[in-house]
Amino acid sequence: MTHPRQLRRYARRVRRSGLQPMMLITGNDQLPDLVLLLITRWMWRYRSELAPSVMALAVLLTAWWLNAAHPRWWPLPVVLAVVASWPLIAIGRHLRLPTVGERLYAAITVLAAGGWLAAATALGPFTPPMPLVLTIGGIILAVPWWAHRRRRAKVRVERTLAVWPEIAQAVGLAGTQVMSAVVDLWGWRARFRLARGQTIDDVRAKLPAIESGLGTFRGAARVYPTEDDLASRFELRVLDKDPHADAIIWPGPSTTTITVPIDLGPFEDATPARVLFLRRHGLLGGTTGSGKSGGLNVLMGNLTACTDVVIWAIDLKRGMELGPWGPCIGRLATTPAEARALLARAVAVLETRAEMLAATGRRTWEPTGQMPALIIIIDEYAELAESAPDATGNCDSIGRLGRAVAVTLIAATQRPTQKAMGQGALRSQMDVRVSFRVRERRDVDLILGQGMLTAGWHAHTLNAPGKFLISAPEYDTPRRARAYLLTDEAVRQTASQHASRRPALDPASAAAANAPWPDDGSGEPSGDPSSSARSDGQAWRGRQDSGADPEGLLLDALQAAPADGIAVTELMRATGMGRSWVYYRLADLSAVGRAVQTIRGCWSAVPQVGNDA
Repeated sequence: MTHPRQLRRYARRVRRSGLQPMMLITGNDQLPDLVLLLITRWMWRYRSELAPSVMALAVLLTAWWLNAAHPRWWPLPVVLAVVASWPLIAIGRHLRLPTVGERLYAAITVLAAGGWLAAATALGPFTPPMPLVLTIGGIILAVPWWAHRRRRAKVRVERTLAVWPEIAQAVGLAGTQVMSAVVDLWGWRARFRLARGQTIDDVRAKLPAIESGLGTFRGAARVYPTEDDLASRFELRVLDKDPHADAIIWPGPSTTTITVPIDLGPFEDATPARVLFLRRHGLLGGTTGSGKSGGLNVLMGNLTACTDVVIWAIDLKRGMELGPWGPCIGRLATTPAEARALLARAVAVLETRAEMLAATGRRTWEPTGQMPALIIIIDEYAELAESAPDATGNCDSIGRLGRAVAVTLIAATQRPTQKAMGQGALRSQMDVRVSFRVRERRDVDLILGQGMLTAGWHAHTLNAPGKFLISAPEYDTPRRARAYLLTDEAVRQTASQHASRRPALDPASAAAANAPWPDDGSGEPSGDPSSSARSDGQAWRGRQDSGADPEGLLLDALQAAPADGIAVTELMRATGMGRSWVYYRLADLSAVGRAVQTIRGCWSAVPQVGNDA
């Protein structure tokens, strides 16, 4: 006799399985119904393992019916099997058979079933040796099914999600419902419907409890919005193994132009983290040993392959980090004085380009091989702000004005505090934020922006060098990625390979970048490229009052120049115009073949054939 307590325990298990009991009364006369119910529940629970047996039984019954009713139809199963096998191979990837092996297995199984069914229809399913062939063939074909990793993982996930209502009740998410689940190479992901009044932020706050309820390891669960971005749904991703556990070797440049996104490394679902840097300033942050320098190397490896980008760099660690990329860097500053000069010249390029756009009626600078973008990489920005605080003003100018003219600033630092960023507004101008591992939780908001820690951007939990979170216009949810690994040898080979293909600045920008700055008496270049233009204001006003033509004065000065040319500062004095005006006019004259740069910062007129009287 079955004890009533055992029957009640069986009833609870039946209710959890979703099956309705036929009759559950504590009496011996109802025991067969209970046994039948438990057998049905057991078969439903192990339906995946029993699938080969069920298929063999279905083939046997079909053969018995065909042999009894239509024995002359025996060619039909062969024809149907052949017709069905070709789509399985050709378009099987659209039928949830992603690998070639899975598609071949499905086609072979269909052909084997069709061949046996045809023979059994003609001879009879119980005629020897047909039963033995069905048994041996069924076992052989069942072994790959039973051993298939993805099938076993899917079964495990289904059994886990079958008790989700109890897990949700325990973690404080009662009412959430499972909509679908998919198994992939690294784990599984499922879509859920939230109960009324629940939000995805509530789910993120309970991630540790969800991991405990699901029995995963710590940090294995991720919560994302669904593709339709409905507020009442979310996607839960659970990793069985970390796809970023091992370093991922850099496969090579992902682009040859700055106008398309750059691949920094794969996300956990193997999709690339592609980010557009054209007209976007960037900030890379992370503590010591987090892989920040490796991320810079990935960025440099892609930028050096772009034929429409000129790279300038500041590395105040005497070039220790960016020095190996020297053959591909147009200007590399390794001292505070060089950094001040580089940034001042970058502002001059910016102003010159702005004047050129205004003169031609355009709003943006479109990078090409002849008119490339300019990207300035600064490693350890905090060191620049400390050793050359006056240079951060130029960084602010680049941050505010550089987008339209394709002058981009990318800074890397450990903790981008207001003090470390030079007390300016540069940090707020940075659209692309990449956070490697940080030591303190509050540093998440420093790098990624205020409130990002509360929103689930937990950069302090990243557990390996190179892992990062990225916030950009393309990415507004916290997804973990890992930067590719470039060895020192790979850096040297890449720099050597790309050095011969590096572009030069356009003539106007080159003139602004190469012009000698006035000496302020300190022995270092002045940080304000327009200072000499302001000092010549009185001279220009005198010439303007006398009706002198500045373009004519410029041509006269160029024609009277010595063999090695005349400096831009002298041309400014001769015309009374500002530096940017002189750059622009020199670029125009160079384009029509009337002026040429003799040496850096010096110009001369090109003799015109047939002009002699």
